[in-house]
Formats: sequence, structure tokens, C-alpha cells
Amino acid sequence: MEWKEISGSWVLIPPKPTSIIHFLGGAFVATAPHITYRLLLENIADKGFVIVATSFVNTLDHTAIAKLALLNFERTLLRLEERGILGKKYLPIYGLGHSMGCKLHLLIGSLFPVERAGNILISFNNYAARDAIPLIEQFNSTFKFNSNFAVEFTPSPLETQQLVQENYSVRRNLLIKFNNDTIDQSASLAKLLQQRFGEMVTTQILPGNHLTPLGQDVKWQTGKDFNPLDAIGQWFKQEVYRDLQQLKRTILFWLNPVSPL
Repeated sequence: MEWKEISGSWVLIPPKPTSIIHFLGGAFVATAPHITYRLLLENIADKGFVIVATSFVNTLDHTAIAKLALLNFERTLLRLEERGILGKKYLPIYGLGHSMGCKLHLLIGSLFPVERAGNILISFNNYAARDAIPLIEQFNSTFKFNSNFAVEFTPSPLETQQLVQENYSVRRNLLIKFNNDTIDQSASLAKLLQQRFGEMVTTQILPGNHLTPLGQDVKWQTGKDFNPLDAIGQWFKQEVYRDLQQLKRTILFWLNPVSPL
């Protein structure tokens, strides 16, 4: 499998695809998701899932980003269908988001008539602009002479919560929180979604931190004779992989509980 750029998305297609994953990454690493999330996405693709990782540039208008991400995703699927790459059988679509990508999937599921078999939301957070971007507060103070002027994400955290509460249409959801993630807000989202969909919402707490999904392959070339430094390198590689592999297994089991991991 090789990554291909198609209509604003990076695509990875396994030999016998069973489902489609629309991936949206975090705010500052989403411009090249095939690089920043490479190991996680390639491991999921190895199990038969088409990966469509849509690039985006972060702005204050999250509604516009969500709309463009959905448009590029649909354009990518159309190109794949026109080329006959996906075949003619129906493939269910799942959303997979990390950090800001979770908010975008929530907006897509609340504002647009999409059909999703489910969404996987990793390390969700819904902070106000002044909390998410420290420079925003400085920018606001520059214009403090105008009490009506304020810089905020669109929609705001409260508006996002109301949209999800009233309009979010994706019934089956997996929320993943890491035990060492201080900016995660999955608990409040879980309560909100469980009020709408009950037992269709699953929450998992895994070892790791907010950056765990970004884990990369660590290349360590051992010497001719295995020495203590090589042992340290192997240990470090195992530590990097451990939490990422647990994340991968959790995602794959939720997607297909009967499939071997």
C-alpha cells in the first residue's frame, strides 16, 4: 500500500477493503496526517480499512473547516468510485478524529446529512480560543477599547455543545481518553452522548497521553554485537509502541469484535 493524495485527502487502500475510515487529526498536525499519524493509520489499513485522511489548516471558523473537510472527503470518494478502485459493494463509513478532529466530526454529524456507521473520538477537547491558543488572549487585549470585539472559535464551546445535544445524528460512538492527558474533555462529551444514545456510546481509558496517536516508528540499528546501548534502544522502542499498539487494538476491536487483531 502507498499513500496517494486525492482531492485534499491522503488515501491508503488495502487489497480487500471492508470499510472506510475518514480521519481528521489535531489542530497543528492535520496538514500532513499521512506523516504525523502514519503508524496508527497504516496499522488500521492493514486490517482492511480504507483510510481517507483529510488535510486541513486550522482557523477560528471550525464550521467552515468541517464543511470543507466533508466536501474534500466526498470528492475523494467520488474520484475513487470513478476509477473503480473501491469496487461496487457497499462499504460502511466511520469517522476517526483526534483532538480538534473530534470536534470537526461532531460538527459534521450535527450540521450535515451524513451517513456514518459510527465515530471514534480520541482525546476530545472543546476549549475556548483564549484557552486553546495563548496568543489569542494577547490579540484580544490589543482591541480592548472595543468591548464588542472578541476572538472566539465558531462555533464556541457552548454552541458546539448545544449543536451536539440537539442535532448530532451518529448513534454509535467510541470515546477514547488517555490516563495522562490533562486537556481531555471526553467525560463531559460522554455524558452528553449517552443522554441521546444510551448504550450505543462506549468510553475507554487507555495508558498514554494526548500525543500517543502521533507515535512514530523508531529506527534502531543494532551493532554487530548486541551491547547495553542496543538494549536501551530496544526498550525505548517498546515503550513507544506499547501505548500506540493498545490504542490500535482498542480501535480495531470496536470496529470489528470478531476480527483477529
